[in-house]
Order: sequence, then structure tokens, then C-alpha cells
Amino acid sequence: MSTRRIPQALLTAVLLTATGVGLTTATASAEPAAQAAQAAPAAQGDFVVSKAQYNRMFPDHKRFYSYDALVKAMKKYPAFADKGNVKTKKREAAAFLANVSHETGGLVHIVEQNEANWPSYCDTTQPYGCPAGQSAYHGRGPIQLSWNFNYKAAGDALGIDLLHKPGLVQKKPVVAWKTALWFWMTQSGAGTMTPHHAMVNGSGFGQTIRSINGAIECNGGNPAQVRSRVTTYKKFTRVLGVNPGRNLSC
Repeated sequence: MSTRRIPQALLTAVLLTATGVGLTTATASAEPAAQAAQAAPAAQGDFVVSKAQYNRMFPDHKRFYSYDALVKAMKKYPAFADKGNVKTKKREAAAFLANVSHETGGLVHIVEQNEANWPSYCDTTQPYGCPAGQSAYHGRGPIQLSWNFNYKAAGDALGIDLLHKPGLVQKKPVVAWKTALWFWMTQSGAGTMTPHHAMVNGSGFGQTIRSINGAIECNGGNPAQVRSRVTTYKKFTRVLGVNPGRNLSC
């Protein structure tokens, strides 16, 4: 699923993979959440999510989407999941991981599954064109980066020539995670704020959905997909032993 670019938003399009939908779980009370927090192992390094917790969230994740690769990528954006109190940090981590889970079927899919869409992501109005080929800018990585202008913008920010070498996002795990964090930390998409700011300033998980795929899913566009994201977010906050906060939907 994808949309064209919205003004001031370099990444309005993220792929909804066929298997990334419909995670369900019961709502937990505050008491089980607190118990989970006490039982959870300490996070590695400065990240509020431990490797054990990550593996609980993604029991079937591809090796490509390793915890260690994510932690390395986080060095590029040290403010990620590191602003505010512990609750805020955990909520942001859960929100990011819930959204990328939705985009990749639980960190299973590395590239966009609908190959028929691959030629659709070349915006020929851009002065730099599509030097890697018309079909080269399909969704890749945790956030399913797509469109030639998004590859260029992410590459420019990361110091990597993704316009000419978009395949690096599916070949190099740390690069893939960096593109997801680039969007999360710097882009507002169809929303009015970055997903990072939405979680840090208390606007809530619903605003992260709006930024990532709000033009398609929010305001009644696809309530089933919104519910899927929210369900996964609640599941991950329980793993981290924190309540999910307010304003979960869009």
C-alpha cells in the first residue's frame, strides 16, 4: 500500500505486507504490566528494550533484522527512545517496534511483497530521476522505504548513496535500520509531527500512525489496519511493563 508524496513529507508511503496484519491479544491490567516490568531482564547498553524482550516481540524475525543491528543503527540517532522518563522511553521504543512489525509481518519481510507495484515508485518529475532503474525504489527495510525521492533524502541524511544504490537497504541490516530511524526521527509524513516527537510530547501512538501511513489508514481510511497497529503496540508495551498511554488511534 502506498501513496504519492505529501508536501513537507518525504515518506508518505509504507508497504502493508500481507502477513503483517491481525495480531491480537487481550488487554492487560496495570498489575500484570507491573509484574512484567519486574520480571523483565535489564536492557542491553542504553536501550530500554533488552535482547530477550526483543526476541519475545519478534519470535520469528529474520536474522537480517537482528537486535544488534538495530542497536548499532541507533548510534546515528541517540535521542531515539532516550528522551523523557523511563515510561516515555519505553513507549517510544514500543511504538517504533510496533509500527515496523506491522510493515514487515513481524520483521519477516525485507522487501515489498507485491512485485507488481515495484515500477510505481519512480517519480520522473524529480531532476535526478531514477538512475537505478524504474523498478528499483520499491519498499525495503523495517519502514519499507519507497520512492526515489525518499531513497535520495534518506541517503543524503545518512551519508549513503541510496539513490544510485537502493539495494543497500535490503543487503545491509544496519543501513536498513538507519532508514527506519531516519523517518521516525526526522519525517512527519502525512501528519504534523515526527513519530519521535509524538511519543516524547505525549501526543500518543495514534499520531505515529498518522505520520507513517495516515493518508491511507487514518480518519476511517482503513480502521482494521489502525486496530492492528494499536494491538501490536499494546502487546509490546506489556512486554516492556509500561501502560500504553492515551490517544492510541487516529
